[in-house]
Amino acid sequence: MPLKTQAKPTDVFAKRARRRVVMFAALAALVFIASLLSIVLGQFYVPFSDLGRLLLAGPGQQELAGNVIWSIRLPRIVLGLFVGAALGVAGTLMQAVFANPLAEPSIIGVTSGAGVGAALVIVFNLTVFGTFTVPLAAFLSAVLVTFIIYGLARHQGKVQVVNLILTGIAINAVCGALISFMVYLAPTANREQIIFWQMGSLNGSQWKHVWVVAPIVVIGIAISLRLGRKLDVLALGEKAAGHTGINVPKLRIVAIGASTILTAGAVSFAGLIGFVGLIIPHLLRSIVGPENKILLPASALAGAALIALADVAARTLIPFADLPIGIFTALVGGPTFFVLLRRMMRKGL
Repeated sequence: MPLKTQAKPTDVFAKRARRRVVMFAALAALVFIASLLSIVLGQFYVPFSDLGRLLLAGPGQQELAGNVIWSIRLPRIVLGLFVGAALGVAGTLMQAVFANPLAEPSIIGVTSGAGVGAALVIVFNLTVFGTFTVPLAAFLSAVLVTFIIYGLARHQGKVQVVNLILTGIAINAVCGALISFMVYLAPTANREQIIFWQMGSLNGSQWKHVWVVAPIVVIGIAISLRLGRKLDVLALGEKAAGHTGINVPKLRIVAIGASTILTAGAVSFAGLIGFVGLIIPHLLRSIVGPENKILLPASALAGAALIALADVAARTLIPFADLPIGIFTALVGGPTFFVLLRRMMRKGL
């Protein structure tokens, strides 16, 4: 009877590398297909046969279909890709920092802080910076609330993860109360605007919005990718990471800062889109393993694909209606979250 031969380490690594190449290729293809569908589908259908000609003609053309593509759909698609990539990477960072697959950027108050800033501007009808007033207020408020949470969680010069989580829960509750109070005070039109903003949408996206969000996301992701290997070492424990020469407090600050900037930049223009930062890293981790140096770029692609597909559904599911994207990400994220909880319960966590 022939003996079974064990797989060589080189074969295992080669198989893992092939799987990762296939995954990245599949994610890139999914982003491309979702973007293509988003261009042609909608209230105004653009035939695939005309797509190449209309794209090559560039902006400013007289044909209606070309103007729809270049002035309405492309800025919306590109902004959505940046938003999805930002939320996916931000979620991966949070789960790595907190060593918990249930962690997401809302833990440190980014989304609730953005909600307070946006609601404040909408309630008082502030238009100091034109169409950038709400996004700017949301961004600054998100960053400010995160700083407050981190500062309050600091004790004797150190920030414990548990203190950070508990402080985040408390401040999130306060922010939620402030938003509810402003919704109650707001006139009907303003109230509807606040509620719709909290559901998340790419409606009204313009190229000028893309030019603001793009550098924020690119810089945030670039910083995040440089943290990948250090976060992998941190997964072994703070003491082990410290013994290898990693400054754990500094690493945590940089990771939380990058996650804050990415999330704030995304939600300030797209509103509160939930579950992307929660489900994307978890799903990818089950496919390619826990290495953050792989998860971070993969999360960017997967997050972009999810938002692109959700936006297609939001624009096409009901004729002549533009539904909030948050509805669809929650429909996907809710069941996924439940499955995650069940797995953890079975493992006795």
